[in-house]
Amino acid sequence: MKIKDHFLTQEIFEIKETETSGVFKTSPIPSNISKYYESEDYISHHQDSGSLKEKLYKFLQSFNLQYKKTILIDRIKKNSRVLDYGCGAGEFVKYIENDFETFGFEPDSDARKAAKNKISSAQIIDDIQLIEDKSLDAITLWHVFEHIENQNEILSIFHDKLKEKGLLIIAVPNPTSYDAKHYKEYWAAYDVPRHIYHFSKNGMENLISKNPDWKMRKIKPLVLDSYYISMLSEKYKKSPLFWLKAVVHGTISNVKALFSNEFSSLIYIIEKR
Repeated sequence: MKIKDHFLTQEIFEIKETETSGVFKTSPIPSNISKYYESEDYISHHQDSGSLKEKLYKFLQSFNLQYKKTILIDRIKKNSRVLDYGCGAGEFVKYIENDFETFGFEPDSDARKAAKNKISSAQIIDDIQLIEDKSLDAITLWHVFEHIENQNEILSIFHDKLKEKGLLIIAVPNPTSYDAKHYKEYWAAYDVPRHIYHFSKNGMENLISKNPDWKMRKIKPLVLDSYYISMLSEKYKKSPLFWLKAVVHGTISNVKALFSNEFSSLIYIIEKR
């Protein structure tokens, strides 16, 4: 499938299935990939612009933050050690820092600075090797894993840093959801070339099952993502009343997923063996 970078450059990229069934990769990956993040509209790194898109993002984010926190609280003890990998401007780190001993990893200097300005007790780092091996109870990646090219290497590092039976929690978009199939090449969650990999539910299960170091424990939905992704997709299509169409198709996606479990975004709760 050929996909345009609707967000920034309008360049065309191709998505091809990898040797792992259900896992797809963007091609080609630009050598200057950092340039594709350089926009004031890239919400994970730049905040408080006041745009309609960002206001909706913030509204949905408040619900998602509580939902994500609940996933941790239900599975690990209070004051456990948690690393949010790719923490961006630090919203989730800030939200959980009073409940856990919290770390945030962020390679982008501007986002890291924004995160440090928000938090009070958490540590924001730019090198995961600063974390002691076998010291973490959980590592979270909220829409980050799809940006990482060296997946086997990073999974090995995560395995080193987690305690026995520690949790790896990965949230990624689902290209086999209703909204992905409806919007096709306009589906905003393809976000090429920033999203290097794309994981169907079966694809992520296949990836984890091939790795003896990990065990899939649970898959949960991110229900609100369908609305935000649909809104961006409608804007890429230049649709009139894009917000109304986003509500309609976001709702259809979630209703269909109640039966298929193919939600717009999925959270994979994975245990270290």
